[in-house]
Amino acid sequence: MAKDEGDMVIQQLEQYLQNEPKLRGAIAGVSIRSRETGEILYEHLSDIRLRPASNLKLFTAAAALSILGEDYTFETDVLTDGDLEGEALKGNLYLRGKGDPTLLPEDLDMFAKTLREQGIRKIHGDLIGDDTWYDHIRYSVDLTWTDETFYYGAQVSALTVSPSEVYDTGTVLVTIKPGKIGEQPTLSLYPDTDYVKIVNQAVTVAAGSDAETDIEPERQHGGNTIYIKGTIPNNVSEEKIWVAVWEPTDYALALFKQSLEKHGIVLEGGVKAGKTPERARVLTNHTSIPLKQLLVPFMKLSNNGHGELLVKEMGKVIYGEGSWAKGLQVLVEELKKLGVDISTLVLRDGSGISHVNLIPAHEVSQLLFSVQSQSWFPAFLESLPIGGEKERMVGGTLRERMDGPELQGRIRAKTGTIETVSSLSGYLDTKSGQPLIFSIILNNLLDSDWGKMVEDEIVKILAEW
Repeated sequence: MAKDEGDMVIQQLEQYLQNEPKLRGAIAGVSIRSRETGEILYEHLSDIRLRPASNLKLFTAAAALSILGEDYTFETDVLTDGDLEGEALKGNLYLRGKGDPTLLPEDLDMFAKTLREQGIRKIHGDLIGDDTWYDHIRYSVDLTWTDETFYYGAQVSALTVSPSEVYDTGTVLVTIKPGKIGEQPTLSLYPDTDYVKIVNQAVTVAAGSDAETDIEPERQHGGNTIYIKGTIPNNVSEEKIWVAVWEPTDYALALFKQSLEKHGIVLEGGVKAGKTPERARVLTNHTSIPLKQLLVPFMKLSNNGHGELLVKEMGKVIYGEGSWAKGLQVLVEELKKLGVDISTLVLRDGSGISHVNLIPAHEVSQLLFSVQSQSWFPAFLESLPIGGEKERMVGGTLRERMDGPELQGRIRAKTGTIETVSSLSGYLDTKSGQPLIFSIILNNLLDSDWGKMVEDEIVKILAEW
């Protein structure tokens, strides 16, 4: 492309960033590189440290692929320290988690079915949940109480269950269907468990031009009573919400005990947390999908729980300690190898939910350039949302954005949103075929949704390069 055409795009970008009303009083860090050479083509406050939101997941995913490998899997084991005498297992039954984010209620049912097929009808011992693969700190350091109810703020445990193949660990799925106008909607819970109590305080309202679904869950700190509040119009088919539980290890144990009962296995002892003895033998187990497949829901749907699990797993694998402290140490060490200037970063978690994380846009674009030379880069690229692609596991968080003919399918990028923050970083093929790398980090916004509009406009300008 002619140099003057590039200059025109740069001039247009400068004018937009200076004059856009949504950016008044905000900070915009922008870094544009050639995807082929890494040359910086344009920058605007690109060395200023900004809160990245979920753009931090780009760092976590790259480090995890490098440290763990794209074929890495997670295990959940069922073990015993006893022997089978007739139909009775004389000993304890252990459910040992090793960070598997893909364990589903159906897998617990399969565990119970397998135990019954092995001849077990009674357990003369306790059911013990072992989550000692990681430490017992459930929340990253800056997570606020206001986030605890929601799926994106779920507790992190090495023993955890997801209600669906989106793999939102440590959550239950509540489905809300409208009733008659003025009456409560119908609620259903999956998995069907008494580990949580649902209190229905929602109301069905008449459909209208201004009637929208406005359902909010609320779970008090330290408990598992979930209040469903708000309104749902009577013309809506259903609304699904994922709600985080208190103490995911106990949740997994409660579901497994329920599965044992369902398959006719009587537990004569209690249910508690503990550590599996070395002499215990494996009766059955579950292996997760490989990391390269797990990255799809992690990155395309921006799954916070996966980011925190991956950080703890890296700490466990490299330093024998599944903690945020050790995991973040590994993350920083690996980023340095990938060409990122770690001296300018502040990293507090693996998901980007913290408002204390700080990353310059320049270092994000640098990472996106350097990872292209890695053998695992195809898995990394595959995990990124694709603009305008409507399939959820293809377009991800970009499926309703950049869907015009000039942009659809031409951008692969990671989104990020927390209060007052929006970010978008990834790869773009311009109309002329020029491959670009870009990072846009917007802070101090009055409305985070404004950030998405600004990002989309910047990408439209870049597409003309």
